[in-house]
Amino acid sequence: MALRRILLVEDEPDIRQIVRLSLETVGGFAVKACGSGEQAVQCGAGFHPDLILLDFMLPGMDGPATLRALRLQEPLARTPAVFMTARACARERDSYRAMGAVDVIQKPFDPLALADTVQDIWRHHCAD
Repeated sequence: MALRRILLVEDEPDIRQIVRLSLETVGGFAVKACGSGEQAVQCGAGFHPDLILLDFMLPGMDGPATLRALRLQEPLARTPAVFMTARACARERDSYRAMGAVDVIQKPFDPLALADTVQDIWRHHCAD
């Protein structure tokens, strides 16, 4: 299965815009951008994403809580998820994977390389 649709959950408007533009323009992906975990829970399942890309540190419902809530919705129960965070040492990466993420993208990231990074993660962890 090819990666086509990405649900993005990022509270910082500038980062959300950069990630969305990078994934759409450079990667050619369809992106549904949400500014909060609550918004992602409300509209994520209806978007039918192939991948969930979410900030770890979100106000209110943080990344792990958002992922747990998304997992309760049948269409998203097994959708691969990737956390984005500035905190990505080896021990932390292991804990993120234990929370259900297939991988982690460290912030700051190169916007021009982001689509390739996401595609590499997809091929390595998710592609059939």
